Formats: sequence, C-alpha cells, structure tokens
Amino acid sequence: MQYKAGTDASISDRERRNQEKVRRIAAQGMVLLENDGALPLPAGGRVALFGNGARRTVRGGTGSGDVNVRSNVSIEQGLENAGYAVVTKPWLDRWDEAVRGAEKEYADWVRAELKRTGEEAWMLLFTQPFTEPRLIPVLPEDLAEAETAVYVVSRIAGEGKDRTVTRGDYLLYEEDEQAIRLLAERYDRLVVVLNVGGVIDTAFLRECPGIGAVLLMGQAGMAGGDALADVLTGRVSPCGRLTDTWAQRYEDYPAASTFGAQNGNLDDEDYSEGIYVGYRWFDTFGLTPAYPFGYGLSYTTFSMCAEEVRMDGERVILSVGVTNTGARSGREVAQVYVSAPEGQLDKPMQSLAAYGKTKELAPGESQMLELSFRLSDAASYDEAASCYVLEPGEYAVRLGRHSRDTVLCALLCLSEERVTAKLRPIMPLDRPVPLCLPERRPYMSTHEEEERSSAPRIAVDPAAIPCLTAVYHDEEKPLAQRADFVRMEDVLAGRASAENLAAQLSPQELASLCVGAWPETTGNLDFIGQASNACPGAAGDTTSRLTASRGVPNLVMADGPAGLRLSRFFAVDADGRQVEGCGDQALTAMKLITGEPRPEAPEGATLHYQYCTAIPVGTVLAQSWDDALIEEAGDLVGGEMEEFGVALWLAPGMNIHRSPLCGRNFEYYSEDPLLSGRCAAADTRGVQRHKGCFTTIKHFACNSQEDNRMHMNAHVPERALREIYLKGFEIAVRESQPGALMTSYNLLNGIHTANARDLLQTVLRDEWGFAGVVMTDWGTTGTIEMDPEKTFRYGSSDPALCAAAGNDIVMPGSPADVEGILAGLEQGKVTLAALQACALRVLRTILKTL
Repeated sequence: MQYKAGTDASISDRERRNQEKVRRIAAQGMVLLENDGALPLPAGGRVALFGNGARRTVRGGTGSGDVNVRSNVSIEQGLENAGYAVVTKPWLDRWDEAVRGAEKEYADWVRAELKRTGEEAWMLLFTQPFTEPRLIPVLPEDLAEAETAVYVVSRIAGEGKDRTVTRGDYLLYEEDEQAIRLLAERYDRLVVVLNVGGVIDTAFLRECPGIGAVLLMGQAGMAGGDALADVLTGRVSPCGRLTDTWAQRYEDYPAASTFGAQNGNLDDEDYSEGIYVGYRWFDTFGLTPAYPFGYGLSYTTFSMCAEEVRMDGERVILSVGVTNTGARSGREVAQVYVSAPEGQLDKPMQSLAAYGKTKELAPGESQMLELSFRLSDAASYDEAASCYVLEPGEYAVRLGRHSRDTVLCALLCLSEERVTAKLRPIMPLDRPVPLCLPERRPYMSTHEEEERSSAPRIAVDPAAIPCLTAVYHDEEKPLAQRADFVRMEDVLAGRASAENLAAQLSPQELASLCVGAWPETTGNLDFIGQASNACPGAAGDTTSRLTASRGVPNLVMADGPAGLRLSRFFAVDADGRQVEGCGDQALTAMKLITGEPRPEAPEGATLHYQYCTAIPVGTVLAQSWDDALIEEAGDLVGGEMEEFGVALWLAPGMNIHRSPLCGRNFEYYSEDPLLSGRCAAADTRGVQRHKGCFTTIKHFACNSQEDNRMHMNAHVPERALREIYLKGFEIAVRESQPGALMTSYNLLNGIHTANARDLLQTVLRDEWGFAGVVMTDWGTTGTIEMDPEKTFRYGSSDPALCAAAGNDIVMPGSPADVEGILAGLEQGKVTLAALQACALRVLRTILKTL
C-alpha cells in the first residue's frame, strides 16, 4: 500500500500557511449584531472571561463534519495572544473539571451500552451524542478586577440529532442569564460572543441592560480565537452579514410547531409553508425579525447608491457606488432583491437576486460594484403547466444592506407573459400537502410609494428572454461490445474507450464497481465513516475489486465540509500494512470511549501523519458574502486533498436552513438558495483547481432534519422543491460542475432520494447537465442503522433501484448491496444498460483523477 502521508511529525509550512488563511477567512464571516460603542476594545488590559466556550471554544459541529486538527485556538488563547490578561482562570478551571467529569460518565455509559446491545450501539455517538453538563454559575467572588468582561455562549450540534427549544440549546441557560446580568452590573464594558453553529434565542440579550455589544462569532475553525480577537480589537472591522433570519421568538418560524419532534411525528414532514422559507416568510406575512436576513453592523459607516440600472438582453445590470463615510476602514455588502408582480401565482414579497462585497475601503474611499442577474431568475414555477413563467407587470429592483433596509431603484416593466423553461413534472406528492399560510401583509418601507413614483421604469423586451426546453432521456441504451479484453491502462493509452471497458464488464463486475469498498471483516468500530484503506480515517473508497483483473484503481473519499476528516496519525509495519490500534480515531466522539491511542509504533513500524486544517463551518463562510474568499477556502482544502491522496471531498453541504432546529445547519450555508448555490459553486471552483480533486455537493435533497433522517418522508410541493430546495444545487451545477453529488437519507414524496430517477436523471442530468458521479449517503440501503432497536414506518432504499435511478455508487458498500443489485437485474428492477451507465460514470470519474 502506498500512503501519501509523511513521517515527519513537526508542524509543516502548509499547516502554518493554512492556519493564517483560516484566521483571515474566519474574521470575514463574523457578524456584529449589537454595539453601543463597546467595540472595538482598547488595546491590552485585563479581561474577565466567562462562558462555556471561553476556553472550550467550539470550532465546528459533531459527526462527519468534524476535523481532526493538531491544535485549536480558543477564545482565551486568542485574547492572550492579542495582549490581554485573562483574570478569571479559577472559574475556567472549574468548568473544565465539570466537563471532564461529564465526559467520563458518558464514556462509561456508552461502554455499558456496547456491552448490553452489541456492536451497533456505536451509533449512540450520533443519536445520543455527548452533551456538556449544565453550566456552572458565575458567583460574585469570581468577578476579578478588569476593564472588560467577555461572556461566551457556545452551542454544539451535529449529525444524527436535531436541536430542541430548551434551556442550554435554542434557549439560554438560566445560568447564562444570571451571569450576564451580574457582569452587566459589575463591568463598564460587557461583550457577549455567540460561539454557535446556528440561530439561538436572543430575546434576553436584546432586553438586558448593560450589554455593550453582541458578536456572532459562529464556529470559526481552528484559528477562531485569534480571528475573534482580530475583530474585537478592530484589527478587522466586522463585515459579515447574516445568512438566516433571526426571529424575535421561535414561534415566528413557519414550521415552528411541526418541525421534527415538535409535533411528535418523526416519520412524516409536511412542507406546508411552500416557498415561504426564511425572509420570504417574514417579509411576505409581516413578521418583524430580531435580526433580518443579510444584517450586520460595522465599525464604520457606508453610503450606497445605484448609479445606473440597465438591461442587456434579459440581464439586469446595476452599477452600485459604495463610499466609506466613517472614520475606520471596512468592507460593505451590497444586496439586490427583486419583487415580482402579483399575478395568477402567489409570490414572496422579495427574493435575493444578486450581491457583491467591496474591497477594504479606507475612510472616504469609494468603489463601484457591478451587480447583475437574469430576469428569468425571478420566474415562478407553475405546477399546473410544468414551466417557469414571468408574469406581466412591474418587477421592482431593490438595493440595500439587508432585506429590511433597501431602496427601490428601478421598475422593470414586462408587457406580456414569458415562459422561461418548459419542463416535466417531478416527484409528485404522495399525499396532499395543503399550504398553511397566514394573511399576506408584505413588509414595505415607509418610503415605498415615494421610491416607486421616482424610480426609473425600464421596458423589458419580451423577445430577449429565452425559453429553455429540456430534453429528457427515458432509458439507457446497452453499450456496444468489442472482442479484445480491455483494461484501464488500455483506456489511458487511448487504445480503448471507457465505454469499451464498461461494456465488457460482467454483471458481477458492474455491481461491484457500483458499490463502495467494504472491509474484509465487518462489525468493526473503526469501519463506519473512517473505512478507507488508502488514506486512514477517510470516510471510504470506491471498490478495489477490479484492480487486479481490470486495472481499475479506487478513489478515496474524505468527509467535510469544514476540512478533511482524516486520522492525524497511523502506524505502518514493514510490509506496508496499517497496524491496528496504533493510530488516531478519525471520529472524534470515538475517543471518548476508546481513549486517545498513544502515537507509539511497535518495533519495525513507522508512524505517518495527516494533520489537516479545520476551516470555518459552512454558515460562517457564507456569512462573508464573499465568493472569492470561499473559493480560497476551497483551494486550501484542495491542496490538502492533493497532499494526502483524497479524490472526492464529501462536501460542501448545501441544504436549506428550513428550521433553526436542524442539527446540521452549521454545515450548510443559508436559508436562501441563491446564496447557497453561489457559495457551493465558489467552494467547488477552489477545490477543483487541483488536478484529480473534486467536491461532492450534498445532501440531494430536502435533508432538512436529523432525527430519524434515514426513514423520514418529506412531503414537498413541486414548486417549493424547484424554487427553494433544488435551486441551490442547480446553481452549483451550472456554475461549477462539481465532480460528484451525494443523495440524502430521507424519502421525498414517498421515494428514497437515492431511488428517485426524477431527481437524478430528469432534473440533475437532463435539465441541469450534471456530468459527474452520484453516490448514496452512508448506509442508506440499510447496511447501517442509526436506531437499531426501533421500527420505522418507512424502510431503506433499494440498491438495485439506486442503479435504476442513476445513483452510481452505494456507500460505504457491502456484499448485500452487490447481491441486491444482481438480484434486481434478474427481477427487472434495473436493466443491464442502466447498470452499465452507472459503471461508466464511475470509470469516467476515476479517469479524471489519473
């Protein structure tokens, strides 16, 4: 076995460079929510630091989205590195001791469950993950003398379990509130830092007197403490903007009472709010948010004006002048929204259409941004006619800083209806989902009428708006055979084509190629999520069972999306085999129950090292509103993929933030599909700069909740599906052509997404032109069960129907999956041609990496 990991344990130049990159990137995604002048902090001095994330700062969420790093810069360390003296060490030490005690109790409990129920109880690490103990109080005697108090609220969530509207999760602990009140009374300057992966309730923070500033740090990766210090001190002026609407109260969200366990039903989820997700809901139905979509403060001020709005064909172009009118340097985000006219189809009050971010502007400096969008992007999907349509009327173009601070700067006048895309109906509802919408009360600026009367009216040429008519492929054709025996080296040498090779494969070979590599022994705790043979700790590989006979190598897949999740070190014996038990656990939670292995190799063995970089989580990246910066983060990951031999990064995650309670929201970008799609496209461009390295956009589609994620049936009307939940994927595919895509665990309108040909062929390939490979999420065919002791209303996906649908690889793979495909071939569930088509896409992807 050839391993790319080196044998030098010292910190590499790559690690140092990437640490600084993460620090710079993370600071750009932090959002200043409140500030009465407390920030930026004066240089140096004493800081009274409290809160569960002060020393135990959360860099990212749990599960497959975690990254094994050499070190993590806490907020305590970041402040000290910036020259501050942290004077509350005794309280921080007591909290450390409390958490360590809770970790020991949890590990003992998991080991007892493993003994009681058997090997599969390791899934407890997902379904019942470790949670910190209840916060210890801050007492008057803990309040040491200091110029500034900083209180850190941390939350951690992750794969396999959703959040709850309870104290210590969505709500603050009573101990949080008590401590913040105490600090507000005691210190002249109090800053609350939110080290969280998703939305939390901020009512107390907005109402409590004495809080000088509230800063959303997010989960900022391995250099988060230093990046936070850069923002707190003013070395970086905060320029992040929210990618979600933060409600005044949880009940204001559209699915508040029905999401997941909120109504006691984890089997079925009705998307009865339709297209009205996030700000579309708040802005259309007159709910005032605590912090609106796109919101964020700065240490300086800006003026913004649309100098010109013009059309070039169907493209709407805004020339936007931005000037720094304050006393400090900073960056501003210009956001463009469109309000479509009322017609036969109901429409949200407005939708994000374009955005751009300035460079660092000095006081008095200006920059002209050119922002553009296609008018057809504002079309609505008509389910009855199976088409996207622009209804006639005035399309209001709005420019501003966030969704509740815009100026109507132009009216685009369309004289007649235009169909922009003629499509097929997809994913019909398996049961009625009536929309449950309140009375429309669209948010309008107090200057709306004045702006409308003075805005330029631009006539739209209907003939300039193109209409796409999709061409569909209903079934695959068998590949033509050739007589001579074909191996992969023949394809590489040009003596044969990938089609020639795929055509020669036997059903057994085809089925094997369409199923991931599985370990020779099953039931291994090290297997799930860290099953790669070629790159220890990576999530898995494609099969190597055709390597000897056909010369087909395997591909390594590593989890993300906050960087590569690999084992930090592993031992290799003199024969090149990994030494069991002498290596790092790639799943961090496993370390709680197995303990940290000692990095000591037995005699004759060598240790190899794979220290990777934890970048900010997806939501923090998106909060930068900076495509170039996100592309840089992707480039960072792509470089490490090259170094360690990873071909497919199982990222970015880009599901819509439908509810703040989704346990995996931190991995995803936003409640808005345009922002999500552009972020994923940028991430992909960065990764795919590197030869043989590709992203795997996921989870396709409607993976909006984690509780019962393998057997949950999402009932989604087609319009909502196309306009909200698929749109981001469409943008990513059209703009960056990711190398791979992962289907989700859940059912969608009664069909497992891995078995849904409507999604994988009709939409993904025929309508969008996706040219990559499609894989399942791990264990969707039933080889893994999150809750082995439970029974479910809906079962697992079928490996043969995966191939029939165009889901090319079943991961992580098992003999049962190969047998299921072969049985399905005999039963007519899948045709030989469809299986060949899947295998061909796998071969083509492998060829791109060679």
